[in-house]
Order: sequence, then C-alpha cells, then structure tokens
Amino acid sequence: MPREFEWQEETLGSEDFYREDIEDLLEEGAWKEGFNEWAAYTNLDEEQVRIVSDLGLFQAFDFYWDPTENRLRFDAPTIPDDWRKRDVTESLDSGTVSMIDGALDNLGRAVQEVLENYLERNDEASDFGWGEETYGKRGE
Repeated sequence: MPREFEWQEETLGSEDFYREDIEDLLEEGAWKEGFNEWAAYTNLDEEQVRIVSDLGLFQAFDFYWDPTENRLRFDAPTIPDDWRKRDVTESLDSGTVSMIDGALDNLGRAVQEVLENYLERNDEASDFGWGEETYGKRGE
C-alpha cells in the first residue's frame, strides 16, 4: 500500500493502484525521459547519484493511481534512517542527506509529469483507456 494513501470507507478493498500499467509506461520510456529531464537540473553530483544508485533508491519509487482522488501519485524513497552506520553513506552529513531526499522528490515529480503526458496521449489514442473518466468508471 502506498505510504500516503488513506483508505476510504466507500471503496475499502476495491482500490486498484494500476501499478502494472504504470510500470509498462515507465519501461516504454517515461522513466528515462523523466530521469534525463531531472538529471539536467539536479544539484546532485556524481558521487551522490552513485550513492542513491548503490542504495537501490532509484528502483524504490512507487508510482500509482490514487482511486480516491482519481490522479497519479508517487512515493519517493529517502536515504535510510541508519545512514550514519552504512559504509556507502559515510561521507554524507545531515544537510547532504536532506538535499538528496529533496532531489529524489524532484525526480519523482519529473517522472510523474512525464507519466501524465503519456497517460494523456494514450487516453487520446484510447489504446490503454487511461484517463480520469476511465479510472473513475473502472473502480465502480
């Protein structure tokens, strides 16, 4: 279950987060496109990007459809709380950890925007049936 998600009494148990469909779009290029856009403006240096990669945080993003709000959402990963005890993060200080966490949130927003564009294009082509109208009906 997504971190920020709150179950609604009227839909309890019937939520469909469409993770598989969204994963398909990420694999089709949405992740790469959003990542490249983010990489062009991020403040992270090469070492910090390597740390994020070594911790598996790029793979830990959770993109999902929120059926109660009929919108695409994401949960961005953060540097683990025990970062001071890990070898891979020993060079960091708390300010850098906060900066990296903020950069991960920015990456999530960049990819979310690209995914929304993919959803709009797919809805117009009606191949996937994406879009608010479809999602509103799909959960009923």
